[in-house]
This record gives sequence, C-alpha cells and structure tokens, in this order.
Amino acid sequence: MDLPYFLGCPQWQHPAWSPRLPAGATPLERYSQVLNCVEGNTTFYATPTQAQCVQWRRQVSDDFRFLLKFPRSVSHDHLLAPPEKVVRDFLEIISPLNDVLGPFLLQLPAAFGPQHLDNLWRFLDKLPAPLTGAVEVRHPAFFQKGEAERALNQGLRARNSARVCLDSRGLFSAKADSPSMIDAQRKKPNVPVHVLPVDAPPVIRYIGHPELESNRGFLAPWVERVAGWIDHGLRPFVFIHMPDNGDALNLVTLWSELLHARLPQAPILRFNEKQPQMGLF
Repeated sequence: MDLPYFLGCPQWQHPAWSPRLPAGATPLERYSQVLNCVEGNTTFYATPTQAQCVQWRRQVSDDFRFLLKFPRSVSHDHLLAPPEKVVRDFLEIISPLNDVLGPFLLQLPAAFGPQHLDNLWRFLDKLPAPLTGAVEVRHPAFFQKGEAERALNQGLRARNSARVCLDSRGLFSAKADSPSMIDAQRKKPNVPVHVLPVDAPPVIRYIGHPELESNRGFLAPWVERVAGWIDHGLRPFVFIHMPDNGDALNLVTLWSELLHARLPQAPILRFNEKQPQMGLF
C-alpha cells in the first residue's frame, strides 16, 4: 500500500499478528506488505550477519525503510565514542541495506548528558554520506529549555538532524495494573514531548494507552502535525507502540483512520480479523 509518509512498529513480527497480516514467505515480507518502515531494535541487542541483511533486503520493496539502532556498546556503553573499527565493521555488515535505510535511531541513555554532546557531533559528522541519524535523548537537562537543550537543538539544526519525538503520555496516563503495563512503564521514559522543526523527516515514536479509544486525544495533535508536514513536502516517520505490542496493529488502524479523516490521501490500514486456529502457535 502506498503511503505519503512512513508508518511502522518497533518490530516486524509478533505471534498475535500472524493471522492478521497478508500471506508471505517470511514475517518481514508479510509485515512490509502493509507497513513501510520498522524500528531496527534487533541491531541494538545483536549484530546480524551480512547474509541476514541481504535476506532482509530481498524481502522488502524499494520504498521500505529500516531505522536501525547501533549496537548497545556504541550508544550506551561508549556513549557514542567507541573504537572507530566497531562503527566501520557495523556499517559494512549492514551495507546491503543502504538503499533502504532511513536515519539511524540514535537512542541515547539517560547517562548521556550535556557533557557528552561533543561525542554526538563527532559521531554524526563522521557518518558517511548519505547516512544520517535521528537523535532521541533522555537526560533531564535536555527537556528543561535551558542552555543544555538549546545546545542540543542548535547542534542538530546545524546538521539538519531530527530530534526524535517520544510521546509516552498515553502509556503513563494508564494504571500499571498488568505485567505488560508494569514492564512498559518501567522501561519507557516519561519525558515531555519536545518537537524540533528541521528540514529532515521528523521521527515520532508514540507509546499508547492500553485501552484503544483512550488514545484519540493523545493522537489528535499528531494528526495535525503529520498532515502539516506531509502538506509541506516532508515524509515523516511514525512508529506505533503499545504496552503489549500484540495490540499495536489495532492502534495502527485507529491512527490511520484519524489521519485519513484529516488527510484523505493517507489511506486507512486495516488487518485481517480472523482468529488463529487452536494450536497454530
């Protein structure tokens, strides 16, 4: 399905999604027939082989985008100042995906503070063209509208790099009354939503309320922003999360319905509602 923007989830497979996605040889092929981007969380935890990257490339169309994360050792252990060979080797391994790469997701830990900004600038400046990065910060100083946040935003603007907008308001407005909610609220940051206007495609990561209809109010401002970006010729990335990502496709449909009502050229995404047979998994 052609979309005037990029829409995806934080993974390309989940047991609950299997009966709902189109037919295909692999989970990625099935996912990519409906959604046109994905967060590359897998590369944060383990580096694939180059042969795996070749296989991934064969399973998606030219318009699909992977937004990969660098290995944890790069972003978290070395705070973006790793041995250069580590970065070179990683970029070589994923090179079969180069033509379908979106910006790298530089998701930085709370330990990455204002004193580490020079690491970020050096890292972004050394990425070989046309590779780029979109930056998500978690240190409190970057949300206080003070000197640290100004320095971050100015540096990103100078490099035309997007600041990832993490919106976890829906998640934290809900009671932590289930294992998935407790785990999600423990792992996800509860930070303000700060948008940095740049010419680079914006990146939104929305983490929803477990009750589907409760997300409407939180999504409404994003409908206006995303529609406005598309109207101005940008092609933003929107990633949909749920506390239990087995529910994420339902939220994808709700989101696409809301955006379609505002922007008719953005189609509604619907999924097969058939239930799996007993014993399928």
